[in-house]
Parts: sequence; structure tokens; C-alpha cells
Amino acid sequence: MEILFEKVGLTAKPIELSSEGLNLVGTLQKSGYHQVALDAKLSGSLELLCDRCGKGFYSNIDTELKLKLSDLVSEDKDDLDIIEFLDGKIDILYILQSEINTFKSTYNYCTNCNNSDETLEIEY
Repeated sequence: MEILFEKVGLTAKPIELSSEGLNLVGTLQKSGYHQVALDAKLSGSLELLCDRCGKGFYSNIDTELKLKLSDLVSEDKDDLDIIEFLDGKIDILYILQSEINTFKSTYNYCTNCNNSDETLEIEY
């Protein structure tokens, strides 16, 4: 799902997209000359792999997502919540996939391994 920067105005534009069991529901609203604010909620159930035993499990996700989107190169090196779309199009699917990959790249433990007192990882 792509939206042109020039199509986003001062009135909040609703967005909704789903992927891999997660739903992104929120709004896009112009917040500056070359900036758009994304204010959304990410919720659903995401399939993850346990980093200890390797088994798949589902994790419930329910989080707020507030990002700044820009169609210019950002000169603010301290603000990590800016995503640059230099082609003038906001790619909502890219944002959703990026958030999904963030959840998948952290350490995830299933309930069995999370409650385990075993200090070593299971080897096969």
C-alpha cells in the first residue's frame, strides 16, 4: 500500500493494513513541509520461533506506533523515529514489514523455555 506524500494533508487520513497476523490501524497527517506523522496501533498475533528450542509459537502484540515520515534526507541524526521515503511515496507495507522484522529479530522464548531453569540451550 503506497500513498503519495502530496496526498496527505492536515486532516488525518485513516490507514489500515494487515500482514502475518498483525493489523496496523491508524492515521497519516502532515506535520511539516516535508514530514508526515504516522500515529497507529499495531496489534494481533505473530508467529515467532523460540531462540532456545526452535519451536514455533504465537505472541500477542499490542503496541502504539508513532513515526515521522519524510520525503527528504533527514539531517537530525538523534531522532531514530524518522523513516525517509525519497521517491515521494509512503510505503505502509514496508513500515509494517519492518516492525514485524523487529519483533522477529529480538530474543523470543516460548512459555516452556521462558519458565525453564536450565542454563544451557538445547542441542539437537
